[in-house]
Amino acid sequence: MTRILYVEDNEDNVYMLTQRLTRHGFSVSIASDGDQGIDMARREKPDLILMDLGLPSLDGWAAARQLKQMPETKDVPILALSAHTMPGDREKALNAGCDDYDAKPIDFERLLGKIDALVRKRGAP
Repeated sequence: MTRILYVEDNEDNVYMLTQRLTRHGFSVSIASDGDQGIDMARREKPDLILMDLGLPSLDGWAAARQLKQMPETKDVPILALSAHTMPGDREKALNAGCDDYDAKPIDFERLLGKIDALVRKRGAP
């Protein structure tokens, strides 16, 4: 079973996406901010991280940079999820260490395709 860490502070988004991912056979853990996401990623070693970029305290860009610098998490793919859809936001996320980017509102089928591609590339179950 593919293990996903979803770092998101909006409870409605967490509920909706967690329910849909779980129904598709993923195991989902939730972190509500960047600091908690880093701690959980180090402890749980997920197969993939879904990272909201607009987080309280430590934002998703900073969290992604830190995760990619740590030996125990540097190889975990990070898929940025953001309502930031201005020109350059995708590049900013990729420059922060995210492996891919998807805009909110989520197109679930497109998201599943991106998750599958990242997990397969890493060789996770």
